[in-house]
Amino acid sequence: MKNLTYLFYLLPILFYAQDDLLDGLEPDQSTTVTSTWKSLKVVNFETTKLVAKNEFQLIISHRFGSVENGFDDLFGLDQAVTRFQFVYGLTDWMHIEASRSSFNKTYQLASKFKLKEQETTGFPFSISAFTAVDINTGLDKEVLPKIEFENRLGYTAQVIIARKISKKLSAQISPTLFHENFVSYDPQDNTQYALGLGARYKLTNRWSINADYGYHLNRADGSPFVNPLSVGFDLETGGHVFQLHFTNSQPMLTNGFLSQGTGDWTDGRFFFGFNLVRVF
Repeated sequence: MKNLTYLFYLLPILFYAQDDLLDGLEPDQSTTVTSTWKSLKVVNFETTKLVAKNEFQLIISHRFGSVENGFDDLFGLDQAVTRFQFVYGLTDWMHIEASRSSFNKTYQLASKFKLKEQETTGFPFSISAFTAVDINTGLDKEVLPKIEFENRLGYTAQVIIARKISKKLSAQISPTLFHENFVSYDPQDNTQYALGLGARYKLTNRWSINADYGYHLNRADGSPFVNPLSVGFDLETGGHVFQLHFTNSQPMLTNGFLSQGTGDWTDGRFFFGFNLVRVF
C-alpha cells in the first residue's frame, strides 16, 4: 500500500519530466479547438480544461442537503457541505490543486495534465489526465480504535477524453479508477472502477446547460449507494464562473460522489449546489 501512495505522489514529477514527449504531442500546423469547456468540472466530473500557466483560481463550492424536507430544514440549507479549492497552473499542460471538503472532513491534493488537444483538421479529441490523493480526517478514532493514517487515504486516477462536436455541443467520457483504504460498506472492494459521461450545450454567450453521469462498474451487491446523475447551468460573468446544479450525490470529491451517493431523483432526494470560481 505504501508503494501505491508513493506512486500517486510521484505522478506529477514523472509527468513534469516528460516535457519533450508532450511537446511532440502538440499539434503541428493545425489549429487547436478552444472553449470545449468553460469550467474545470462538468458538474461532478472533471473536464479536460486546465488552469492556465501562472493563473490561480479559488473555487468555493456548496452542496445543500436533500430538498425533500422542504421548509423543515429550508430545502437542505441546514445540511450543507462546503468545499474550498485552490488551483494553480504550473505550466501550459499541468496544474495542481489543494482542497478541503466538510464531507468527512476530507483534504485533497490533486493534479491535472493536458495530454492532447483537439484539432480542427487533425486529432479529433482533447485528452487530459487527473490524479488525486484524499485524506479522510472524519474517521473517528473512538469509534474505530484500530484506525491508522493509511486507512484514511484514498486515490483517484482518471483519463478524460472530450470532443467539441459543434459550436454549442461538447461531450466527454471519463474512465476512472479509484481506491479507498477504508470502505464504508464492508463487502465493497477497495479498488473500484467507474465510467463517467458528460455533456455541455451552450444556450447563449454566457449560459450553458451541463449534465454528467457516473456508472460504477463493480459496486457490491446490496450496496445502499447509487450512481451519480447531475444537471446544472454555467454562467460566465467576466472573471467569475457560477455553476448551479442539482445532483443525487452530496459529496463533491470523485471518490465520494462515485462511492457514497445516496439520493433518489424519483423520491425527491436530490441536492442543490453551486460553485463560485474566481480567477486571479
